[in-house]
Amino acid sequence: MSDAQVSLRDAVPVYIRIGLLSFGGPAGQIALMQDEIVDRRGWISSASMQRGLNVAMLLPGPEAQQLATWLGWRLHGLAGGMAAGLAFILPGAVLMIALAWIAAAYGETRLLSAVFTGIQPAVLVIVARAFWSLAKRSLKSPLHWSVAAAAFLAIWAAGLPFPLIIAAAALAGVILFPAAETATLSAGRPERGHLLSVLGVSAAILIGVYAFVRVTLGAEPFDGVATLFTTAAFVSFGGAYALLPYVADRAVETYGWLTAAQMLNGLALAEGTPGPLILVNVYAGFFAGWPMGGGSGVLTASLACFYTFAPSFAMILAAAPYVETMQRLRWIRAALAGVSAAVVGVVLNLAVYLGEAALFPTSDWRDPHVIKLGLLVLFAGLALWRDISMTVLIGIGAITGLGLGLSGVL
Repeated sequence: MSDAQVSLRDAVPVYIRIGLLSFGGPAGQIALMQDEIVDRRGWISSASMQRGLNVAMLLPGPEAQQLATWLGWRLHGLAGGMAAGLAFILPGAVLMIALAWIAAAYGETRLLSAVFTGIQPAVLVIVARAFWSLAKRSLKSPLHWSVAAAAFLAIWAAGLPFPLIIAAAALAGVILFPAAETATLSAGRPERGHLLSVLGVSAAILIGVYAFVRVTLGAEPFDGVATLFTTAAFVSFGGAYALLPYVADRAVETYGWLTAAQMLNGLALAEGTPGPLILVNVYAGFFAGWPMGGGSGVLTASLACFYTFAPSFAMILAAAPYVETMQRLRWIRAALAGVSAAVVGVVLNLAVYLGEAALFPTSDWRDPHVIKLGLLVLFAGLALWRDISMTVLIGIGAITGLGLGLSGVL
């Protein structure tokens, strides 16, 4: 199964190292895996890793976490996949729970509020940069631009559900976009029943956890946590930025667990911590249980993490033996092209949604938050002048906000 012989005991410390150092979004995280596993140690060939990444990008879920899981599976089967995938997400998840507790307990204090005031415009610049990067990569023709515009209007003006937009975009991709040819790859022969057994066991675990929590702890807020984050897991194409409007709308508007500004703070913290950006779900999940006491917040955050990533583990481990076969299916690649175009419009909606929450807290465009607006212009100019990392930009925002707080401006 493996490209090179290495024991799981020797591999686990490398997986943990990757999890602790996985800052900078999926591009940086994938580059880190390439460096640690392919370039430095030669455990897996570059071509093998690329094929795993291609399938991870076809599946819903954070592609970097799924790639880490697939690399572990490629080396050591199921045990390796679980070890690599968990090592990738758990350090960031634990840190996000701790930061959510601090934000919930002390977020109303003047200095911490000032720090978040400085951070929020920096995050808006990062989201705008993500939108532009996605647009350049995904919108190759007027048809692609049309799908992106339709997705934006569908979610911003019509308020259509995110899963429906993704399904419609995939169908549009199959109908409208010709998929590029790919090299012929030799398909392996997975063990009989592999797909059904992995999906069946995973479904049983998901249902079992839900039933246990429901019987022992009751319906609220645990039903909402299960419904939101499990649904989100199955429609998270295109990365966390595409999924965030759906999660934010449900967590803020439907369930009322936190405010839009607090969701923006969670995104900022997720940007500056290791692991996939979708760990912002853990932050939102914490606030679901916070009113019941801090311990309940930890529980709902942990459940949010479980419901977010369990389907992702299930899908990549179920698909792992079919990596070669899946990449020969042109209709899958065409559907992905449609989803990728729609994601650009969804991310634009995210920028508008978060921008309104941060810059116009009274919902009146004639009454902006002047300091945040000024910082947004400053940080946007800085980002255009120098290609600085997301973590550095957030750090600059935090220091600026703290300085304004200490000087009495905020």
